[in-house]
Amino acid sequence: MAGSVNKVILIGNLGRDPEVRAFQNGGRVASFSIATSESWKDRATGERRDKTEWHRISVMNENLVQVCERYLKKGAKVYIEGQLETRKWQDKDGAERTTTEVVLRPFRGELTMLDSRGGSGGGDSGGASEQSGFGGAAAPSFDSPAAADLDDDIPF
Repeated sequence: MAGSVNKVILIGNLGRDPEVRAFQNGGRVASFSIATSESWKDRATGERRDKTEWHRISVMNENLVQVCERYLKKGAKVYIEGQLETRKWQDKDGAERTTTEVVLRPFRGELTMLDSRGGSGGGDSGGASEQSGFGGAAAPSFDSPAAADLDDDIPF
Protein backbone atom coordinates (compact mmCIF):
# COMPACT_ATOMS: atom_id res chain seq x y z
CA MET A 1 0.00 0.00 0.00
CA ALA A 2 1.26 3.48 -0.87
CA GLY A 3 2.18 5.72 2.03
CA SER A 4 0.71 8.84 0.40
CA VAL A 5 -1.42 10.06 -2.49
CA ASN A 6 -0.96 13.14 -4.67
CA LYS A 7 -4.06 13.45 -6.87
CA VAL A 8 -6.03 16.52 -7.89
CA ILE A 9 -9.42 16.45 -9.62
CA LEU A 10 -10.91 19.71 -10.91
CA ILE A 11 -13.87 20.69 -13.07
CA GLY A 12 -13.77 24.27 -14.26
CA ASN A 13 -13.58 26.74 -17.12
CA LEU A 14 -10.49 27.97 -18.96
CA GLY A 15 -9.60 31.60 -18.23
CA ARG A 16 -7.79 32.00 -21.58
CA ASP A 17 -6.62 29.96 -24.56
CA PRO A 18 -3.87 27.42 -23.75
CA GLU A 19 -0.27 28.50 -24.36
CA VAL A 20 1.93 25.80 -25.93
CA ARG A 21 5.72 25.96 -25.53
CA ALA A 22 8.44 23.64 -26.86
CA PHE A 23 11.42 22.30 -24.90
CA GLN A 24 14.93 22.01 -26.33
CA ASN A 25 14.58 18.20 -26.30
CA GLY A 26 11.55 18.40 -28.63
CA GLY A 27 8.87 17.87 -25.97
CA ARG A 28 6.03 20.33 -25.52
CA VAL A 29 3.91 21.64 -22.66
CA ALA A 30 0.48 23.27 -22.73
CA SER A 31 -0.25 25.75 -19.93
CA PHE A 32 -3.53 27.35 -18.95
CA SER A 33 -5.57 28.31 -15.91
CA ILE A 34 -9.01 27.09 -14.97
CA ALA A 35 -11.48 28.67 -12.59
CA THR A 36 -13.57 26.73 -10.11
CA SER A 37 -16.44 28.52 -8.39
CA GLU A 38 -18.71 27.94 -5.46
CA SER A 39 -21.70 29.93 -4.29
CA TRP A 40 -23.66 30.03 -1.08
CA LYS A 41 -26.24 32.10 0.73
CA ASP A 42 -24.84 34.28 3.53
CA ARG A 43 -26.66 33.42 6.76
CA ALA A 44 -26.24 36.89 8.25
CA THR A 45 -27.41 38.98 5.29
CA GLY A 46 -29.31 36.43 3.22
CA GLU A 47 -27.54 37.54 0.05
CA ARG A 48 -25.87 35.24 -2.46
CA ARG A 49 -22.05 34.98 -2.23
CA ASP A 50 -19.60 33.62 -4.79
CA LYS A 51 -15.96 32.57 -4.56
CA THR A 52 -13.72 31.73 -7.51
CA GLU A 53 -10.37 29.94 -7.26
CA TRP A 54 -7.84 29.91 -10.12
CA HIS A 55 -5.69 26.83 -10.77
CA ARG A 56 -2.58 26.69 -12.99
CA ILE A 57 -2.48 23.59 -15.23
CA SER A 58 0.56 22.18 -17.11
CA VAL A 59 0.00 19.37 -19.58
CA MET A 60 3.16 17.41 -20.45
CA ASN A 61 1.61 14.50 -22.35
CA GLU A 62 2.13 15.08 -26.10
CA ASN A 63 -1.26 13.62 -27.06
CA LEU A 64 -3.05 15.83 -24.55
CA VAL A 65 -1.00 18.86 -25.65
CA GLN A 66 -2.36 18.30 -29.18
CA VAL A 67 -5.94 18.19 -27.81
CA CYS A 68 -5.34 21.42 -25.86
CA GLU A 69 -3.87 23.10 -28.92
CA ARG A 70 -6.66 22.06 -31.30
CA TYR A 71 -9.83 22.13 -29.20
CA LEU A 72 -9.52 24.10 -25.96
CA LYS A 73 -10.49 27.76 -26.00
CA LYS A 74 -11.20 30.39 -23.38
CA GLY A 75 -14.36 29.49 -21.46
CA ALA A 76 -14.26 25.75 -22.26
CA LYS A 77 -15.39 23.48 -19.43
CA VAL A 78 -12.91 20.69 -18.64
CA TYR A 79 -12.35 17.84 -16.19
CA ILE A 80 -8.71 17.69 -15.09
CA GLU A 81 -7.02 14.90 -13.15
CA GLY A 82 -3.35 15.29 -12.28
CA GLN A 83 -0.76 15.79 -9.56
CA LEU A 84 0.06 18.85 -7.49
CA GLU A 85 3.66 19.99 -8.03
CA THR A 86 5.65 22.95 -6.73
CA ARG A 87 8.68 24.24 -8.61
CA LYS A 88 11.16 27.08 -8.16
CA TRP A 89 12.31 29.40 -10.96
CA GLN A 90 13.93 32.78 -11.45
CA ASP A 91 12.06 35.72 -12.94
CA LYS A 92 13.60 38.23 -15.37
CA ASP A 93 14.94 40.30 -12.46
CA GLY A 94 16.73 37.28 -10.98
CA ALA A 95 14.36 36.91 -8.02
CA GLU A 96 13.53 33.34 -6.99
CA ARG A 97 9.84 32.52 -7.41
CA THR A 98 7.73 29.50 -6.48
CA THR A 99 4.77 28.16 -8.46
CA THR A 100 2.32 25.42 -7.49
CA GLU A 101 0.37 23.84 -10.35
CA VAL A 102 -1.59 20.76 -11.35
CA VAL A 103 0.57 18.71 -13.74
CA LEU A 104 -0.71 16.10 -16.20
CA ARG A 105 2.22 13.83 -17.02
CA PRO A 106 2.24 10.87 -19.41
CA PHE A 107 0.29 7.95 -17.90
CA ARG A 108 -0.62 9.99 -14.80
CA GLY A 109 -3.19 12.51 -15.96
CA GLU A 110 -6.55 12.91 -17.60
CA LEU A 111 -8.22 15.70 -19.53
CA THR A 112 -11.86 15.50 -20.58
CA MET A 113 -13.68 18.22 -22.50
CA LEU A 114 -17.14 18.66 -20.99
CA ASP A 115 -18.72 21.11 -23.44
CA SER A 116 -21.39 19.74 -25.75
CA ARG A 117 -21.35 20.23 -29.51
CA GLY A 118 -21.81 23.88 -30.29
CA GLY A 119 -21.38 24.71 -26.60
CA SER A 120 -19.72 27.94 -25.58
CA GLY A 121 -15.99 28.16 -25.39
CA GLY A 122 -14.96 24.62 -26.25
CA GLY A 123 -15.52 24.62 -29.97
CA ASP A 124 -16.71 21.35 -31.48
CA SER A 125 -15.51 19.06 -28.71
CA GLY A 126 -18.40 16.63 -28.97
CA GLY A 127 -17.76 15.39 -25.45
CA ALA A 128 -14.49 13.80 -26.54
CA SER A 129 -12.25 12.42 -23.85
CA GLU A 130 -8.52 12.04 -23.88
CA GLN A 131 -6.86 9.80 -21.30
CA SER A 132 -3.10 9.64 -21.09
CA GLY A 133 -3.18 6.23 -19.42
CA PHE A 134 -4.45 4.61 -22.61
CA GLY A 135 -1.91 5.92 -25.10
CA GLY A 136 -3.94 9.04 -25.75
CA ALA A 137 -6.76 7.27 -27.58
CA ALA A 138 -9.94 9.31 -27.58
CA ALA A 139 -13.01 7.71 -26.04
CA PRO A 140 -16.07 7.56 -28.29
CA SER A 141 -18.64 10.30 -27.98
CA PHE A 142 -22.14 9.29 -26.88
CA ASP A 143 -23.35 10.71 -30.20
CA SER A 144 -21.29 8.15 -32.14
CA PRO A 145 -22.73 5.07 -33.88
CA ALA A 146 -20.65 2.85 -31.56
CA ALA A 147 -22.74 4.05 -28.62
CA ALA A 148 -25.89 2.77 -30.37
CA ASP A 149 -24.48 -0.77 -30.19
CA LEU A 150 -24.82 -0.65 -26.41
CA ASP A 151 -28.61 -0.87 -26.65
CA ASP A 152 -28.85 -4.65 -26.15
CA ASP A 153 -31.63 -6.69 -24.61
CA ILE A 154 -30.05 -6.98 -21.19
CA PRO A 155 -32.37 -8.76 -18.71
CA PHE A 156 -31.63 -6.51 -15.76
